[in-house]
Amino acid sequence: MHEMALCESLLQLIEEQQRRHGFRRVRRVRLEVGRLAGVEVEALRFGFDVVTRGSVAEGAALEILEPPGRAWCMACEAEVEIAHRYDPCPRCGGYGLGVRGGDAMRVLDLEVD
Repeated sequence: MHEMALCESLLQLIEEQQRRHGFRRVRRVRLEVGRLAGVEVEALRFGFDVVTRGSVAEGAALEILEPPGRAWCMACEAEVEIAHRYDPCPRCGGYGLGVRGGDAMRVLDLEVD
């Protein structure tokens, strides 16, 4: 379950921002976790609650946006939406796809006091 390690890294990032900006607590964390990112969102939610206990982010709401996977089909010469990394093109059935989006995890913003 690498989601716990991701949550620990997220908390480090939050604490670094606290040192820089001097806020007292975090009310909300907004993340973008692409559907091709290989992250189990429910495990991430669980890990966030566990890792943030006793920290500046304890009790913060975790909002996760999940953009779809996007890929370029070499046969169709079109960008298509895919649900999984090795899915065929939904237009032509070909497998010559190059991922173009939905494979990242990033912090969008923090709401703080």
